[in-house]
Amino acid sequence: MNNRLEEIRKGQQITQEELASILEVSRQTISSLEKGRYNPSILLAFKIARYFNMSIEDIFIYEEDDENAE
Repeated sequence: MNNRLEEIRKGQQITQEELASILEVSRQTISSLEKGRYNPSILLAFKIARYFNMSIEDIFIYEEDDENAE
């Protein structure tokens, strides 16, 4: 899953540390999310979307695998 978290966070001039503190996760979690190494739980995705006043779909981009597309 791709995401726009880094772009959105930087646009709001918020550091990874600040966002992590607000969301009650580690800075490493934010870094991993931004690099696409980690997909958030649904709860964390909602918290992120709510913080930025956006929909989950505006931040996280789900792309189906070609194998699963019908």
